[in-house]
Amino acid sequence: MASIRAKKALEENSKNFVKPVDHTVLPTESFTETEMLIQWNNYAKKLGMKGSRIMESLLLINDPKLNGTQITIELPNEGSKLDFESEKIGLLGHLRGHLHNHDITIEVIVNETIENKRSLNDQDRYNRLLELNPNIELLRNTFGLDVNI
Repeated sequence: MASIRAKKALEENSKNFVKPVDHTVLPTESFTETEMLIQWNNYAKKLGMKGSRIMESLLLINDPKLNGTQITIELPNEGSKLDFESEKIGLLGHLRGHLHNHDITIEVIVNETIENKRSLNDQDRYNRLLELNPNIELLRNTFGLDVNI
């Protein structure tokens, strides 16, 4: 319930900042995903220098995906989504201004699936290293190394 109220309050606050604008005069130049990522990272660094380390880490948690003019970012939980939404207007302004395209939108997807990436035993660790670099098996055989598996 608190998150719903916070989201509604955020929407109300964002309505106060949005000025009605004639969209026919705003630029809509095309841009690439690389250009978008550069501006995304620049904005994150700018927030980090201002002291907003949490917001910086949310922006850099993973790379956003570009589909036309819609940017999709995946966040780990609802709390981080709420934090992101509070800075979304500033980010949109930065991206729209630097990429010269005012059709840009940002969609936030919450993915709460937890992947356990820890290796539990020696065999799991060895298999993981073998996945990363198959030459480990060649190294082990060449020097006659014994792995306690």
